[in-house]
Amino acid sequence: MNSVAFQPRSWFVLILSSLCILGSAAFADDDDERRGAGREQSQCRQLPDHHALRTALQDAVAIETSGYDFDMWATIIDRDGIVCAVAFSGADRHSQLLGARVISAQKANAANSFNLDLFAVSTANSYSLTQPGGWGYGLLQGNPVDTNVVYRGPAKRFGKRNDPMTGRRVGGGIFFGGGLALHDDGRMVGALGAGGDTPCADHMIAWRVRHALGLDEFNPLVAFFPTSGDPDRPDNIVYDVIPDPNGGVGFSPSGVGHTFCLNQGDETQLPPVQY
Repeated sequence: MNSVAFQPRSWFVLILSSLCILGSAAFADDDDERRGAGREQSQCRQLPDHHALRTALQDAVAIETSGYDFDMWATIIDRDGIVCAVAFSGADRHSQLLGARVISAQKANAANSFNLDLFAVSTANSYSLTQPGGWGYGLLQGNPVDTNVVYRGPAKRFGKRNDPMTGRRVGGGIFFGGGLALHDDGRMVGALGAGGDTPCADHMIAWRVRHALGLDEFNPLVAFFPTSGDPDRPDNIVYDVIPDPNGGVGFSPSGVGHTFCLNQGDETQLPPVQY
């Protein structure tokens, strides 16, 4: 009976071939993921890019004087929660509070998650109802932020055109001033979040950015049921929280009130939305 001689070279070729096959499969998976991400990002083409967002943010910061007058972060996401653009108004990423980058993204996600074409509510309007005792308490805990997305690096890309959050879902939700839905010709197309100052100033900045981008074109029916009570500014911040002498978050008669802030500015002078 003839025996088969052991051929080291043959085994080497077999192992190498197997590794090549596995590697090809891994690359194929990566390609599929990239193609899938590309399909998900297609809605971003309908929204302002990084340059437009940064320009609008810088202009809004220059006009607005409420709060501490800090530089700011802003994030735009599409209707499916995919980050389309992240920008800062200062000279570099360290010119504004670094933690506000992630906060701006979560505000955008909160606004995107709880608005409709005919239903306008800012994250400022959600403040009271998400506090302990409010019927919306638990919304934040029910939609946690994806830390693998918001803290991925490198940090030198934060706020740039290729910010690591871009093209990915951040999740999360921040329910105080600074998050607004984006409306184009009566249709909701995504959301905007701003962060870096007091929540009241964040709302004012986000409002001015949305207006500058022309994405405050609401369906006229929204004016019949304005969350804020002001048809010209249907999702504007409302200051009606009555402090609780025993402590706690206080009481909002409207149910959509926000606490007062230092140097909060005049919200009634913000530009009216378009119908």
